[in-house]
Amino acid sequence: MTYCISDIHGEYEKFVEMLELIQLGGDDTLYIIGDVFDRGEHPVKTLQKIMDMPNVRFIIGNHELMAMECFKLDLNQLSSIDDITDYDTIEKLMTWAHNGSKTTMNEYGKLTTEERHRVRDYLENALAYEQLEIGGQKFLLVHSGLMNFDPGRDISDYELYELVWERPDYSKPYFDDVITVTGHTPTQLIEGCDTPGRIFKKNNHIVIDCGAVMGGSLACLRLDDMKEFYV
Repeated sequence: MTYCISDIHGEYEKFVEMLELIQLGGDDTLYIIGDVFDRGEHPVKTLQKIMDMPNVRFIIGNHELMAMECFKLDLNQLSSIDDITDYDTIEKLMTWAHNGSKTTMNEYGKLTTEERHRVRDYLENALAYEQLEIGGQKFLLVHSGLMNFDPGRDISDYELYELVWERPDYSKPYFDDVITVTGHTPTQLIEGCDTPGRIFKKNNHIVIDCGAVMGGSLACLRLDDMKEFYV
C-alpha cells in the first residue's frame, strides 16, 4: 500500500499516532510531502524518526528549503543578526523566522555535529517530486504545486522553488490524466472548499494539508483505494 502525509510541522505525537492508525507495514511505502519543519514543538525529532524509517520517501517542502539555506551558516558563531553583513543572508533568516523557524532552530542547535550533518545530508538528498502509477491511475506528488505551469513543460524542468511555494488555482486541473497530490495550503484556507479541515479533492487536485499545526487534523491518504485517515 502507498500512503501520503504532508505538513506535519513538528506535531510529533500526531505523527506517531497516525503511524499506529494506518499500521504501516514493511512492504508499504509512506510519502512525506514536505513541511516536517517549523511551528510545532518537535520538528527535528519528527524528521529524525522519518530518517530512521526505511520505507519512507521524503519530498521536500518550502520549510525544509528555508532551513537548508540557513543551516549553511555557522550560527553558533553569531551573537546577533548584526554580525551578518550580507543582505541576502539576512533576508533568508528573517523569512525563515517569519515562517516559524524557532522550534526547528531550538532542536537543531542541541544536536551533535555528526547528527547535524546527517540531517543536512538527508535533506540535500530529498526528492523534489514523485511520479507514480497505482492501479492504472497516474499521480504526481509535489509539495505545493507547479509555478509557471505549462502543460508542455516536463516536470524535470521546474526549479525547486517552483515546486515548494506555489498555491494552485484548484478550479483548474494541471493534467487530465494525472492526479496532483499536494500539501502546503491547509484545506481550511481553500476558497470554495466544501470540506475544510478534511482532504480536498477537485479537478484532479488532492490537497492533504488539513492544518495539523493550526488546531486541525493530521491527514493521511492511501492512494490504492483513496481511504482517508485523520488524527
